[in-house]
Amino acid sequence: MAGSIDRIGSTFPVNEFVAARLREAADLLAAQQDNPFRAAAYRRASDAVASLDHSVDELLKQGGVEALDRIPHVGKGIAGAVAQMVAMGKWPYLQRLRGSSEPEDVFCAIPGVGPKLAKRLHEELKVATLEQLEAALADPKSPAPKGVGKRRASMIRSGLRQLLDRVRPRRSATQVEPSVETLLDIDREYREKAALDVLPRIAPKRFNPESKAWLPVFHTNRGPWHFTALHSNTSRAHELGRVWDWVVIYFHDDDHGEGQRTIVTETRGPLLDCRVVRGREAECLTLRETTKAPAR
Repeated sequence: MAGSIDRIGSTFPVNEFVAARLREAADLLAAQQDNPFRAAAYRRASDAVASLDHSVDELLKQGGVEALDRIPHVGKGIAGAVAQMVAMGKWPYLQRLRGSSEPEDVFCAIPGVGPKLAKRLHEELKVATLEQLEAALADPKSPAPKGVGKRRASMIRSGLRQLLDRVRPRRSATQVEPSVETLLDIDREYREKAALDVLPRIAPKRFNPESKAWLPVFHTNRGPWHFTALHSNTSRAHELGRVWDWVVIYFHDDDHGEGQRTIVTETRGPLLDCRVVRGREAECLTLRETTKAPAR
């Protein structure tokens, strides 16, 4: 558990750590014009965690994410978030709401993975979540990152598996994602609303020395899924001059872990100049051929 948790003075420091971050998420969601019921849900969960007479860390150790799900006002989705905070010392979703997240940040929670290796894993394997990294490392066709031999790759897989066992429900080991059609439609709606300047803007902490609120953020629901879309304020996007082209869409529902995909304008191949979901290009091509129109 991260040292930042231990510095909070309370009978149960981890509970105060979790409750404070749930409250902050509620405040940010309200400021970013998300559904008020979501913000209210986080506030209720924060109060419930703060009032517990036992540690959420112990609950997680004894009963997994399912035990956290049984806390009053803490449903499946928030239980997964609490598990991330306890196991990793951070909550990637909150970092995104703050505008302070790099895709590879989450990989540093894996034992033996530092910032440099985390960046290589993200850029070379083209993955951004723990579940995507797990799938890439298990794929025999996926090339190993530079400088990572078989022994180190095995250690990373072992540490990753242990971490995932702590932060995801046992019944939801397989990652499920929204359709590419849904992701592309959210990308379209986000870019249209951003161009009309009708979305709230946040002041990201990275690459923003003047602390200006310039990054449009969009929250929406489609069926059981909740989505957050933003332009990519990552070091890679800035290096390549793609901040305004790349759109990162984060998604989660109550039954599956959080996921994310980046939508870009393709620069080569049969989908040239079309909007595509990185890592799911084959599905985008099928969609285009089925609809007889470019997925733009």
